[in-house]
Amino acid sequence: MTQDPHTAPDVATVTTAAKAAKPQPVLCEPCSGIQQNWRRAPGHAELVQGTNRKVDRGQGQATITQYRCDRCGTAWEYENNKANLHAGWSVVSR
Repeated sequence: MTQDPHTAPDVATVTTAAKAAKPQPVLCEPCSGIQQNWRRAPGHAELVQGTNRKVDRGQGQATITQYRCDRCGTAWEYENNKANLHAGWSVVSR
């Protein structure tokens, strides 16, 4: 079955196509090299430290520190949690 060229395309199709065509922000090369979700993985020299907070994770407290990359603007959080090896770096926003 073919679509009539005189009718408007389906709204869901247009929305999906628009999302696919929208370029995603790209991490800079140093940010791309950060190993995410692994405690004690190093960051890089252009990350600027922001605020930190302590949160209760059930097995003890974890410290979460915010960072922003000076090169690409990516916002990162680093979770230091001794009870969780898969804490560490995570991207908050680009």
